[in-house]
Amino acid sequence: MNEHEFKVTVEPVYLPAESDPAANRYVFAYTIVIENTGQRPAQLMRRRWLITNGNGEKQEVHGPGVVGRQPRLVPGERFRYTSAAVLETAVGAMQGHYEFRADDGVEFRVPIPVFSLAVPNVVH
Repeated sequence: MNEHEFKVTVEPVYLPAESDPAANRYVFAYTIVIENTGQRPAQLMRRRWLITNGNGEKQEVHGPGVVGRQPRLVPGERFRYTSAAVLETAVGAMQGHYEFRADDGVEFRVPIPVFSLAVPNVVH
C-alpha cells in the first residue's frame, strides 16, 4: 500500500430549479468524498479543475483548498463536500486533481476521475 493514497468519489446531480435552459444556464451540484486510504496524514492544499461543456469549450478553475477549507486527513478519515458548476450546455464533463502536502512536507497529487454532467434524458 502506498503511504500517500487517497480515494475520490463523485456524485453529480442536475439542479433544474437553479437552471434556465432558455438562457443556456445549466447548474449542476457535485458531492465529493475524499478518503485517506494510505498510511500517512496529509492536508489538501489546492485544487485544479478542467470543465468541458458540450461544445468542447474548456475552462480551468484552480485555487486553495475546497469550499474555503484545507482539510487534513489522517488514515481512514473522509472529507465530504458539495460544490457546483454552471455550464452553457446541457451536458459536459469535469476532471482534475487535488494537491496534498504530507506532514513530512512531501507534496503529491490525487487525481479526480472524469465525471459527466448531464441533464437527465438529454442526448447530445
